[in-house]
Amino acid sequence: MSDFLDDWLTEDTNEKIPNQRVWNVLVVDDEPDIVNVTKLTLSSFTYKNKTLNVQHAYSAAEAAEIISNTTDLALILLDVVMETDDAGLKLVKWIRDELGNNMVRIVLRTGQPGYAPEKSVIIDYDINDYKLKTDLTAEKLFTVVIASLRAYESLWSLEENRIGLMKILEGTSSLYRIESLKQFASGILDQISLLLKQAPEGILVTAKGMQAKTPDRLTIIAATGLYESFEADDQGLINQPTLTRNIALAHKHQQSVFQHPHDVLRIPSHNGHTFFIYFSPIYKIDTAEQALLEIFCERMSAAYDNFHLFGQLKKSQEASIVAMASLAEHKDEDTGWHVLRVRDLTEAIANELLQTGHFTDELTPGFLSKVGWASILHDIGKIGIKDSILQKKGKLDNDERSIMETHAHIGEDILFNASKLIQGRNYFSIAAQIAGGHHEYFDGHGYPRGLSGDHIPLCARIVAVVDVFDALLSDRPYKTAWPLNQAIDYIIARSSTQFDPRMVQALLTLLKEKRLSPELCEYYGLNTL
Repeated sequence: MSDFLDDWLTEDTNEKIPNQRVWNVLVVDDEPDIVNVTKLTLSSFTYKNKTLNVQHAYSAAEAAEIISNTTDLALILLDVVMETDDAGLKLVKWIRDELGNNMVRIVLRTGQPGYAPEKSVIIDYDINDYKLKTDLTAEKLFTVVIASLRAYESLWSLEENRIGLMKILEGTSSLYRIESLKQFASGILDQISLLLKQAPEGILVTAKGMQAKTPDRLTIIAATGLYESFEADDQGLINQPTLTRNIALAHKHQQSVFQHPHDVLRIPSHNGHTFFIYFSPIYKIDTAEQALLEIFCERMSAAYDNFHLFGQLKKSQEASIVAMASLAEHKDEDTGWHVLRVRDLTEAIANELLQTGHFTDELTPGFLSKVGWASILHDIGKIGIKDSILQKKGKLDNDERSIMETHAHIGEDILFNASKLIQGRNYFSIAAQIAGGHHEYFDGHGYPRGLSGDHIPLCARIVAVVDVFDALLSDRPYKTAWPLNQAIDYIIARSSTQFDPRMVQALLTLLKEKRLSPELCEYYGLNTL
């Protein structure tokens, strides 16, 4: 065979278009002529509109390096006898046992059948077929390759489905920890990208009561990749006729639409909303992937219904808290705005403590999401105090003060009993700690138990500072509001005695840097500092 013909046979005769899907095949044989003929025979081969990308190796060691660096190898045509009489068999064992690759299909070829009897090889080794090189005509090679690729495709399809279902389950679980609709929607787009193994590019919209011919009523919830610019301007959808048409089509027929590259997933819910995900995958979504995506949509529908239900339950608890607090504040002849300011300032201090590295074990996301609302109920125990004491214009005498101080125990008992009806740490369990502990002093001279330092619950130490600070700056039946500087001096003077110094420092930092809501800044007079 001439040098020219050798070069022609060994060059890559199957150049690929970038991003084209192919079947990766490896020919391993120590005879260059066998390699060249095999590559030439397979050069025009296609299966399911995909061509073959044929690599070659002249030894088991060379093949092992290629296999280690190729993640989607579909088929290996492997010679048995190369460097050693059993080099091919050892390579099979290494692929299956050490590399852990059970997906690639392996066809053993030998020109010396006596070295490895066919029956024992078929039984002992995970291979697809065992052939004599002399038997592999072009037609028989075609049959072997087709059968092997079918087997590889079936195995990979099962694996893809398994991985896809695992991703769906994991993705659904992660979405249950999200609290805002925007985060929920962004999470869905992220899970879609993981499922399809491509960059997250898509847009999620909601259509409440949308008619098939009025897709302009869509509302964008989240967008990623090329569609991020749409998120700030819903009108951007009007300039995307294919997008809106396919969403309308999915809405009309009540099912997902797969019209590559303009695919739309439909996620219904039971509260009047329907969500649509528009995305443009690189490749056409095949039947198996469509089935996985439909399962994903069903799971997301259930996840959203649970997310919505959780939100409604959360709002119901918050409404109950406000109602209970309003009842107590009504008896105290306050406007009720005090408890809302306490809520906002409590949340601000808790987040400031976390930002400065304090109490990182206690300041969990769950705690931070509840402590502000729980603080509203800090004085709920006043509901058990006589009006004559609560509404007294002057100072309380010793007996009256003793009665007033019982509101801490009363509030703690009410809230603790309520908390037992809800599993885990909840609004009422945190509120019980606040009600029973926000009159304790850091040095141990407070009430009702005389607790000190870190023995006082963290939430109670925060509210202790917040409650006094806000009360000083507010008109009460027995006093007028103090000037801001005087209130600050009062708080500073009682740091380390009445108040935890870390809470005081967090409050002072927020006041100095004016990192409070505009309403709080205005009420406390921070704009005059």
